[in-house]
Amino acid sequence: MNAEKLRKQDAKWKTWGPYVSNRQWGNVREDYSPDGNAWEHTSHDQAASRTYRWAEEGIAGISDDKQRLCFAFSFWNHQDRMLKERFFGLSNYQGNHGEDIKELFWYLDNTPTHSYMKMLYKYPINAFPYNDIIEETECRGKDDPEYEIIDTGIFDNDEYFDIEIEYAKASHDDIFMRVTVTNRSDRTAPLTVLPTLWYRNNWSWGYNHYKPAFYAAEQGIAISHADLPQKYFYARTKSEGLFCENETNPKVFGKEQEEGKYYKDGISEFILNQKPTVNPNKTGSKAAFHIETSLNGGETKTFDFRMSPHDMLDAFWGCDELFEERKAECNDFYNEIQAEVDSDDKKNVQRQAFAGLLWNKQFYHYNVSKWLKGDPNYEAPRNFDKLVRNSEWQHLHNKDIISMPDKWEYPWYATWDLAFHCVPFALIDPGFAKAQLKLLTKEWYMRPNGQLPAYEWDFSDVNPPVHAWACFRVFKIDEKSNGKPDIPFLEAVFQKLLLNFTWWVNRKDKHGKNIFGGGFLGLDNIGAFDRNIIFDDGQHLEQADGTSWMAMFALNMMRISMELALYNPVYEDMAIKFFEHFLYIAQAMESLGEKNGLWNDEDQFFYDVLQLKNGESVSLKLRSMVGLIPLFAVEIISHEMLEKLPNFSERMNWVLKNKPELAKLVSNWEVEGEGQKHLISILRKKRLTKILERMGDPEEFLSDFGIRSMSKVYEKKPYKFSVDGKKYIVHYTPAESDSRMFGGNSNWRGPIWFPLNFLIVESLQRYDFYYGDSLQTEYPKGSGEIRNIDYIASDISDRLCKIFLKDEAGNRPFNGGVTKFNQDPHFKDLITFYEYFHGDNGRGVGASHQTGWTATVAKLIQPRSV
Repeated sequence: MNAEKLRKQDAKWKTWGPYVSNRQWGNVREDYSPDGNAWEHTSHDQAASRTYRWAEEGIAGISDDKQRLCFAFSFWNHQDRMLKERFFGLSNYQGNHGEDIKELFWYLDNTPTHSYMKMLYKYPINAFPYNDIIEETECRGKDDPEYEIIDTGIFDNDEYFDIEIEYAKASHDDIFMRVTVTNRSDRTAPLTVLPTLWYRNNWSWGYNHYKPAFYAAEQGIAISHADLPQKYFYARTKSEGLFCENETNPKVFGKEQEEGKYYKDGISEFILNQKPTVNPNKTGSKAAFHIETSLNGGETKTFDFRMSPHDMLDAFWGCDELFEERKAECNDFYNEIQAEVDSDDKKNVQRQAFAGLLWNKQFYHYNVSKWLKGDPNYEAPRNFDKLVRNSEWQHLHNKDIISMPDKWEYPWYATWDLAFHCVPFALIDPGFAKAQLKLLTKEWYMRPNGQLPAYEWDFSDVNPPVHAWACFRVFKIDEKSNGKPDIPFLEAVFQKLLLNFTWWVNRKDKHGKNIFGGGFLGLDNIGAFDRNIIFDDGQHLEQADGTSWMAMFALNMMRISMELALYNPVYEDMAIKFFEHFLYIAQAMESLGEKNGLWNDEDQFFYDVLQLKNGESVSLKLRSMVGLIPLFAVEIISHEMLEKLPNFSERMNWVLKNKPELAKLVSNWEVEGEGQKHLISILRKKRLTKILERMGDPEEFLSDFGIRSMSKVYEKKPYKFSVDGKKYIVHYTPAESDSRMFGGNSNWRGPIWFPLNFLIVESLQRYDFYYGDSLQTEYPKGSGEIRNIDYIASDISDRLCKIFLKDEAGNRPFNGGVTKFNQDPHFKDLITFYEYFHGDNGRGVGASHQTGWTATVAKLIQPRSV
């Protein structure tokens, strides 16, 4: 067993990690406005002077798992109007497609215990183009491309520093930090480096008055916190310590500063403006070493630091050897995982995907009850007649390390995102993946009625119910890795998922007919109109995806029940219950009728149906990912499994024999596939073939880079629909959104999204497991090539991976044709994991560090075993 695997067995090694957010401003948690306007209540420029209530932000920041003590790096190029203490980006209102980070950085390496971590930041030598980005973006509309930092010219002529940041743990609470700076330009340039410590402010709000401190010591900076073992912060380069307080500067609110006070921005004001804003007594709740340096063109300099519980004369004895040892251990860990990956380029992409997952862990703290009421020292002027978020979630009290979608654009958990994160996580740290899935089912997350929280902007919103799928996938990956099943985990999550399934049945089935309309279901603007809309006159939307998600959920729960029944026969009763529920949902999808049912016989595709107040219905014949989601409701049951569960088998056969109206809905149940397998699916063979034909058509869904979220036919002939006197037009939009629905930073009207593509690949693999070569179709449509389903699944997987891999010219499609990113030796092997991808050319779009569900590419790269 390699060293990192051994460390994973000791929970202490995860006490410290990259748990500091990349952005805390503009979040719901920090919003104490009367009207719920989080983006304007706190801002990027305010952040230098304003103390946060719930968590912290920084560049390459680390903290303990309760975020009492934080560390991050700050820099200054002697040109900027502010220190580079945090990554810059536009708010949702400033960006022409919503919030958008405007920085260049990459996560390069990380281990599950964070024993070794590495990232790269490219910091301009010239003044950062803050105003240029803001002003140019103001001139751009939703139909224009985003103005990216590479477009400003700031990186032309290589006028930037490469700043490589590394961490190596000597022990679980003894951490080395290293900054390696390279001047990529051909001229000399100054740089200020500020490795910064601070305590999260727990003392200003009126609950806790204990205030820890830093102070100058002969060894460096002394750390004094009653609950932490760290005692000293050392710098290898002789440096002055600067001290102030992690307290809000009153100037933020237009008030006078108090004499003798040293506020959060004290170090910044001292460095930038030579003001007396640092404490001359060398103590405070925020502290930094002050390092001034200058680098000649092409020169590299390294700076080392250490945070340790030990008082020592030579804190850096063995430092270089430790970094090499931890790097070697990191390589050993990944070499074992990647032993069967067949190219160095794939290994590079996969390893950076894993690094991004691990770097995007974050301390997430949110007590809704406290937040709604405000604090004793800071009342919240809530106007409950206007928008106040999450008032129905006062039980929710989150204070955990959670996998984030993106610690700048989405520095808050999203339940269905997290389900996808856990699948690639299971390849490197199945213990963490299982703990994350269990966490969201805890009573301080899940509502008593069984609803899972969606995301902090509206916990009551509805995400697709993929939690059961993720739990079973992680369970099987973990079983393969460890050689034994974790039945207690599966049983624990199953009990809570029962509550969640019941909530769906009781709350999202409008008329108790097993037809579901969950709202937007995470697909943002995929419909002709906002699918969260509530009609006043009784009209309602019946969703092909909502109903299919529930059919998938039922089959997931059936399969989990069957697995548990192998160890406890009482679960056979639950297995048959979910089998029957699946049949009722399948029957309901049929019973709507052929003319305006969810399945449209004329088009041979699934559509949403709008039920009108006069009893008639309208099929919303918009071909989108909504019509492909029925593929996901599929399960294969082996004859061997049925033999092990005789009670389930007997009762299932009774249902199929005595309820022929349900039996006919089970595709090919009586006809066993190769190896005595039985198929349960919404899609009978004929319909499956029709779906595959649509999906495999390059003129509709099939892109060179995966499956588009909407048919390309609407590029030339937009979809048009009218209801209640309003006209709606939907164009095929392969990149950024052309509307402000859901803020406009996500778009499901054409781009390629990894999570649903991943489910398509896995679902097709299950269909192939049953059909083998007995089901073949032309693929791609028009090619004349007849392929089986396994070929189609593998080809879609390859197209998705191709987004990140070098083509014959050495270009990576996600870079969008930017020559510097593709060909420059200091850029060409850096991988950015975007939120989604252009439907025609694979360019990365949306959040630029969404190494959450886009990291499912790591599972696609991994040779298939489970």
